[in-house]
Amino acid sequence: MRKAFFIIALLASPLVATGQEGLKIYISADMEGLTGVVTDEQLGPEGFEYGRFRQIMTDEVNVVIEAAREAGATEFLVSDSHGNGQNLLIEQLPDDVQIVRSWPRELGMMHGIDASFDGVIFVGYHASTSSSSGVRAHTESSAYLTGLQLNGQDVSEGAWNAAVAGQFGVPVILVTGDDAAVEELTAMVGDMEGAVVKKNHGFHSATTLTPAAGLELIRIKTGAAIQRIGDFRPHELSGPPVVRFSLKNYQPVELLAYLRDVKRVDSHTIEYAATDMIDASKFLAFVLEYNVATSP
Repeated sequence: MRKAFFIIALLASPLVATGQEGLKIYISADMEGLTGVVTDEQLGPEGFEYGRFRQIMTDEVNVVIEAAREAGATEFLVSDSHGNGQNLLIEQLPDDVQIVRSWPRELGMMHGIDASFDGVIFVGYHASTSSSSGVRAHTESSAYLTGLQLNGQDVSEGAWNAAVAGQFGVPVILVTGDDAAVEELTAMVGDMEGAVVKKNHGFHSATTLTPAAGLELIRIKTGAAIQRIGDFRPHELSGPPVVRFSLKNYQPVELLAYLRDVKRVDSHTIEYAATDMIDASKFLAFVLEYNVATSP
């Protein structure tokens, strides 16, 4: 019992600064991978638990900022990257933090990233639509998109976003989410710290930590990521990105194939040869966001 108490006390103790001074950190926050999330009841304004999980999302982002700051980081940009992009309770974030909100954005979940950042942290991320496991596993849009590939490889949102960061020479240093999300992303991208806050049993079920325990794990893993930030390498593609999208419906694929640089691969799939990940991200934003009826 004394040994167990000592371990808990050690894990709960404040992180010691590591000399990693002046680091600039980009945080991209989603919701499906938050501690406790299992269904859409936690993920949108219509869900009876959405308000509570906006708070949990905000708490998880804040603990990342606190732990990174304790380890020497001094500047943060936070991207609210779930659903309507208006989930974080921004009045609860530190006054020196800036927040990217709502859509569309040219770089999607990574808007605002540039070469001045030292590392990227993904909070609340989930597995891809090609995964056979994972809570709320999907890529970009569960309503419209059934597959996303870069240079012939299936990618998750995390792997896509890591490639965007890699375009600027910035590594991903930490991902938080369920076990499927963490395992998949490290397999696709490479070495990074991972905070597994729940173990999936399927698309809508998991065994989860409590919010308090999830926060403590994220705090510890953030400190570990900052301590070894020099170990991580940017996820850089070997050549220009060739992007393939598979969409649920026929007509968008048919219409997108009218564009000069878009190839229709099959009934539901298009291919676009991008110049770089900035170009690829702009095209993805166009595919997912354009609607001729949109106003103003």
